[in-house]
Amino acid sequence: MDLKFGDIQETALITLAIRASETCRPNARIKDNKAKEIIDTLGVDVSKYDPFLSHEGVVARTIMFRNQLKDLLDHYPDAVCINLGCGFDDKFSQVDNGRLHWYDVDLPDQIAVRRKVYEDRDRCIMLDGDALNGNWTKNVMKAGMYIVIMEGVMEYFSKDQVKTCLNMLCDSFPQGYLLTELHSPFLEKHGQHHDAVKHTNASFGWGTKSGKEYLALEPRLHYLSEKSYNEEMKKYSIRGKLFAIIGKNINNRLALFSW
Repeated sequence: MDLKFGDIQETALITLAIRASETCRPNARIKDNKAKEIIDTLGVDVSKYDPFLSHEGVVARTIMFRNQLKDLLDHYPDAVCINLGCGFDDKFSQVDNGRLHWYDVDLPDQIAVRRKVYEDRDRCIMLDGDALNGNWTKNVMKAGMYIVIMEGVMEYFSKDQVKTCLNMLCDSFPQGYLLTELHSPFLEKHGQHHDAVKHTNASFGWGTKSGKEYLALEPRLHYLSEKSYNEEMKKYSIRGKLFAIIGKNINNRLALFSW
């Protein structure tokens, strides 16, 4: 694997470090052997990207996104799934039912690095693409249903960028579902204190109190549900339960929309 430390954006290192360290635990709640392989290849200390709350949050969102995806695929087993802003994520292997078609989409420089780690697979291919520009969508096969996954992407967008992205998705695909991560106005204002992101140059964008705020940006969108990561985090530790109380309205959420 021809991968160097500078190849990976720091925000991607957070999720990689956490998924790798969780994979190594005796009672791992998630398994991501590719993340462990990448971290081992880099051979650097990434412990600063793996503090407790971020660790629990990434584990929770991985489980929640996987479960929501599987539920949708039970209803639409032949759907085309698009992991938009995929980074090094490998959701395909978590949910593959033998029938779906999958696209891992990210900016050209990120896909170039991803290709050092992954190869295109049967029904799972990589595409250069921008969440704010729909030119890449012409390379996606036609389907009766599209499922777009945006984990750890929208939180770095401004309100105008969120609108551009939502408009692009509804323009490009006749009908679909969007699974996306939302964050709070509190995190937008105080993101510099985030226990892991503070070690990077990234900054949080537009935060919302409810996913219903997206509906004013794209009238074709329907709000279906949203669930705080606290619901998963509180299952595993006293600290997780306490944070679910103290941080009731400030943790990130998984939101589901359709159009």
